[in-house]
Amino acid sequence: VGTMLLMALVFGPLVIFLFLRRNPYPLVYRCFKESGLTAFFTRSSAANIPVNMQLCEKLGLDKDMYSVSIPLGATINMNGAAITITIMSMAAANTLGIQISLPAAILLSVVSALGACGASGVAGGSLLLIPMACSLFGIDNNIAMQVVGVGFIIGVIQDSVETCLNSASDVEFAATAEYHSWIKQGRRLPAFMYSRKERRKLGIEG
Repeated sequence: VGTMLLMALVFGPLVIFLFLRRNPYPLVYRCFKESGLTAFFTRSSAANIPVNMQLCEKLGLDKDMYSVSIPLGATINMNGAAITITIMSMAAANTLGIQISLPAAILLSVVSALGACGASGVAGGSLLLIPMACSLFGIDNNIAMQVVGVGFIIGVIQDSVETCLNSASDVEFAATAEYHSWIKQGRRLPAFMYSRKERRKLGIEG
């Protein structure tokens, strides 16, 4: 959960800042408030697609763009799932006394990120990919499935936070991509992306 919060509050906003060169947190806050909160309770990226589509419309995004990117993101943008698979697999290896080198940890992260793209957008979908990652360290499938069982036990919090991150970041990055093109075209961003001082200077309400 801590790693997911780090991704949500540090690395995700950093990517947004690199593209927009603006304070990313107004966009992050709005996405987590309107998309992440619902995803936290549904625990399903697929079930949250209508919420994300509605939020994209509120953000002024092009319907032709978000009607493709949001369903696609609900399927392959599984950063929370990648974190879950990596952490749970490393925990299993550590419990069994298996030493994990830095190259092996990097390989595990890459495999988990690619494998997460195939995770189903339903509650606990990412946990079923843990045996695949555990096989990198020669961990028996029976032990790997015990790890999956532990995952289902802690899933009340872990899976809720994971889905919140997955779903909110779908809108975050869809908006970032479109707002970046707006900046290149010289178009003005939505009012919430500006500080009060900038809104007064530009004569923007809101």
